[in-house]
Amino acid sequence: MAHVQITANDVVLESPVLVEGLPGAGLVGKIAADHLVEEFDMRYYGAIHCEGLPRVAVYRGEQSDVRPPVRLFADEGTDLLVLQSDVPVSTSDAPEFASCLTNWMTSNDVFPVYLSGLAEEKGDKPEIYGIATGDAEAVIEEAGIVPPRQGGMVTGPTGALLAQASEVGMDAVGLIVQTDPQFPDPEAARTILEHGVEPIADVSIDTAELLKHADEIQEAREQLIRRLQNADHDESTEAQPIRGFQ
Repeated sequence: MAHVQITANDVVLESPVLVEGLPGAGLVGKIAADHLVEEFDMRYYGAIHCEGLPRVAVYRGEQSDVRPPVRLFADEGTDLLVLQSDVPVSTSDAPEFASCLTNWMTSNDVFPVYLSGLAEEKGDKPEIYGIATGDAEAVIEEAGIVPPRQGGMVTGPTGALLAQASEVGMDAVGLIVQTDPQFPDPEAARTILEHGVEPIADVSIDTAELLKHADEIQEAREQLIRRLQNADHDESTEAQPIRGFQ
């Protein structure tokens, strides 16, 4: 049965902000989520057992314990949750996955921040945009994040999560950052952390190590991005413009 299994029951959170890190364009969400888990030394909080996730066992170097491919990590001090994922979500099961996770978040007063990369040429620094569901537009405005310059859509599982939030009237924010979709993009991840997650979650994030180890990040993530390119396109979260009628 689809459910979210919380294992760290001693962790107390009050209306936490959840940062979603599903794999997508430029692996922006994945890189940002992994960095948050390491930066705050977050505790393993629970497992996501929703439809659309492959039944695989994840293990780590020099450790023997097995974890699921999509996990929640928590930091009690900052009231922060991170959804960390090592796998894409299948297109056909994305609606069920979104419904499963959204039901848990609404039941636990969680405010989600969804992350997407936009395949758009960057200037000196990537630009970041914000979209919202429910009454969360005020959150974007307070954080000083501007809306996208033109209409578009968010695809993949993150798009399904935003669509589900909109359908049920849940407050949620979608952060969209310019990125190179062909390669892991630590610079875009830094932008979304510093100018999006920091003001929304009211936390201070040191991103120096993220760029310092950019080469290591790229090498570690290239295999995953190749898997995404070979998979169904819609399994990869991406923001894309809509041309024509708007």
